[in-house]
Amino acid sequence: MGKFKLDDVDHQILDMLIDNTRVPFTDIAKSLSISAGTVHVRVKKMEEGGIIKGSSLTLDYKKLGYSFIAYVGIFLQNTSQTKFVLERINNIPFVTVAHITTGKFNIFCKIRAKNTEHAKDIIFMLDDIEGVYRTETMISLEESINDKKRLMHSIFNEM
Repeated sequence: MGKFKLDDVDHQILDMLIDNTRVPFTDIAKSLSISAGTVHVRVKKMEEGGIIKGSSLTLDYKKLGYSFIAYVGIFLQNTSQTKFVLERINNIPFVTVAHITTGKFNIFCKIRAKNTEHAKDIIFMLDDIEGVYRTETMISLEESINDKKRLMHSIFNEM
């Protein structure tokens, strides 16, 4: 499949949806001086083209009591155990992201916990998975940058 072509109106629609995935199409249409039907058709086209993959909800984890973030690098005894270990990691709900990586770690995870005691329990769960040789943890002091828009605009500028 070739590269999907987006025009300036598509960019503006995506820009508004990244700010708020729940913004009504009528509000987008009004802001861009186009019809709501046009917005609907363009969004549908971007969904069918695989540019838009669902929508997401942003939670304030701090308000929910899960403000502790850590990153855990996992070393495996054998790389052939990767799939097995990932299946076990997927059963730990506090692991919110897991990547198969090159370099120092075989798998790199992001965890969310209530506090250091809870994080320790999660890390021990990861350590106890068969095939995990050892883990290395880094505590996040602050999420300083989390900006999808900058990347999106950079991609648009390349098109």
